[in-house]
Amino acid sequence: MWRGLWTLPALAARGLRRSCSRQGSGAPAPSSGATIFALSSGQGRCGVAVIRTSGPASGPALRSLTAGRDLPPARSARLRLLSDPRSGEPLDRALVLWFPGPQSFTGEDCAEFHVHGGPAVVSGVLQALSGVPGLRPAEAGEFTRRAFTHGKLSLTEVEGLADLIHAETEAQRRQALRQLDGELGRLCHDWAETLTTALAHVEAYIDFGEDDNLEEDVLERVDSSVRGLQAALGAHLRDARRGQRLRSGAHVVVAGPPNAGKSSLVNLLSRKPVSIVSPEPGTTRDVLETPVDLAGFPALLSDTAGLREGVGPVEQEGVRRARARLEQADLILAVLDACDLASPSSCNFLDTVVAHVGDRSPNGSSQRLLLVLNKLDLLPSEGLGPSPDLPPYLLLSCVTGEGLDSLLEALRKELATVCGDPSTGPPLLTRARHQYHLQSCLDALGHYKEARDLALEAEALRVARGHLAHLTGGGGTEEILDVIFRDFCVGK
Repeated sequence: MWRGLWTLPALAARGLRRSCSRQGSGAPAPSSGATIFALSSGQGRCGVAVIRTSGPASGPALRSLTAGRDLPPARSARLRLLSDPRSGEPLDRALVLWFPGPQSFTGEDCAEFHVHGGPAVVSGVLQALSGVPGLRPAEAGEFTRRAFTHGKLSLTEVEGLADLIHAETEAQRRQALRQLDGELGRLCHDWAETLTTALAHVEAYIDFGEDDNLEEDVLERVDSSVRGLQAALGAHLRDARRGQRLRSGAHVVVAGPPNAGKSSLVNLLSRKPVSIVSPEPGTTRDVLETPVDLAGFPALLSDTAGLREGVGPVEQEGVRRARARLEQADLILAVLDACDLASPSSCNFLDTVVAHVGDRSPNGSSQRLLLVLNKLDLLPSEGLGPSPDLPPYLLLSCVTGEGLDSLLEALRKELATVCGDPSTGPPLLTRARHQYHLQSCLDALGHYKEARDLALEAEALRVARGHLAHLTGGGGTEEILDVIFRDFCVGK
């Protein structure tokens, strides 16, 4: 019944030479004669600085700086006296390590020098390495690029490594580690395998269908696989903005009527005096922004002018900018004076902002809102006075800090919704490049469904799989790779 299906692997390989796993990018491999070196730890004085090399001359370089002594056992630290190979002058007493390729970070022969972190020591060792034949200083990101070229990291793992280096919050660190561990790459690989099988079956039907060598439902099974893949891609694309927010920061806007305590809240959450605090209404007349870590999530926190009418032209421009910034917010911290809830400005804010966002949310608005009643320390013992009907709220005193823990916990839950929880669920799409290739893959699958010819169906599947290969680096162009790797520091 399946006579001739031994040809499926060959059919799958036709036009599909690149796998969606850890393959090269098409970028030129590093020159076999080029060995690079750089300081891999941070600049400045430190206890220990790490200098690394990668390339075929790593072994000779290590011997040169240790007065010709034998290389240490692989991946074992040894204490050695480092000397300038030209003058013989001692440089430092350091730990050295030897990583023969391909069992190294880059896949090439690598050496590391763990030296004392004074600027003179580091400079002396780097000068000595520059005098070793075949060595040159590394460019930014060149170690990681060599790891990618030699198949040690996929492109999504490279991006995860870059995100890990730049991570400033716990959520960013968790997400970067998941991507560095290859979760997104493995998911793309599984999707690519589905497309490989589907393409192989379509091409087998084209080649052998007339001979009645294939089961009758082979194309129906391809259709079923494509429908399942379309659903999976669509679900990921619906969450695409969350991963990008997690990487770059959610936009959190603090808004409310004048003198509600907005600037005090911004200073409290950012733990520094970002905004001027004054009892005079209208002190803040422009949008003030500061990047913050809110409950472990990255955020761009914006302080805005108090929302009111009938003020001078300068403050009115500030109010206009505040309303414009509200439209761009991922999360709104709506602040009201707990002692002044019945005032016209508070009621107007509740009607025009709080209720407006609440009305839009059931219809698919991505905006979230937390209502904060400030000045808890000034409330009388009987609690809130006469007030309009309020949605769920949090009580806070920016002066005493009472209620801050509850606010931070509420922020954590809201930001987990806005940015995605990096600890659970499928891997997030953290870059516009990911979204583009998955959307292009989904579009190609749409062309498959519309095609009325088997050859066109096969081509649509081939295009779809090509976009998955591009996502993990199986078909990247040199320009895209340059953009990705330039984010790395020298020595990584």
